[in-house]
Amino acid sequence: MPSKPLSASARAYEQLRSEILDGSIAAGSTLYEVEQASRLGVSRTPVREAIGRLVAQGLVEPGGGRGSVVTDVSDQDVESLFEMRACLEAQAAQLAALRGKRSVFVDFAEEFRSAVPVLRSPSLDKDAVRDYYGLIRRFDEAINVAAANPYLVDAMEGLRTHVARVRRKAGSSPERLTASALEHALIASAIAGGDTALALHATHVHIHNSLEHFRQAFAGLGNPA
Repeated sequence: MPSKPLSASARAYEQLRSEILDGSIAAGSTLYEVEQASRLGVSRTPVREAIGRLVAQGLVEPGGGRGSVVTDVSDQDVESLFEMRACLEAQAAQLAALRGKRSVFVDFAEEFRSAVPVLRSPSLDKDAVRDYYGLIRRFDEAINVAAANPYLVDAMEGLRTHVARVRRKAGSSPERLTASALEHALIASAIAGGDTALALHATHVHIHNSLEHFRQAFAGLGNPA
């Protein structure tokens, strides 16, 4: 059956959310309903509803006037995000190792290993980096399915929204991307083998290394907000 078309509110939300996450709409920008409605080709009501969803996610906050302001990610936000990420993603990896389809994660392990020479290439470009992040997203979705816990998945999805903002702000070096691919390959292999202890440990190592990268790349990270 064909998928149901998105409502005007959902389309406005998806576009605004995407533009905030990729930096097209920068932190500190003010979103005015009339202006955004004209730009997006919808009425003010869908824009108002979309902004309400963004406020609920912490991507936007009321600006005190008629507009709403895109939030920034503080040092303390990053520390808190990664503390929560270590809890949720490690639990999801363990559940995936218990409940997941082994062949799915064998394939992911191979995809991550195959990505390593591409990420190490001196000619690495934005398209290859985008494709790699797409692979991570597919892997996250496979873990969501395998974990089979909708409450855990909902919590992780909200968290990943903010982690994506931190990743964009800190940037990615070829060295970190290569290490990330190997870390993901180990997590996938652990899940494929049904090894819950290794899935837990490998996830913690990956998150620790990611946070250390962000601390080094994002000036001031780790200091009080």
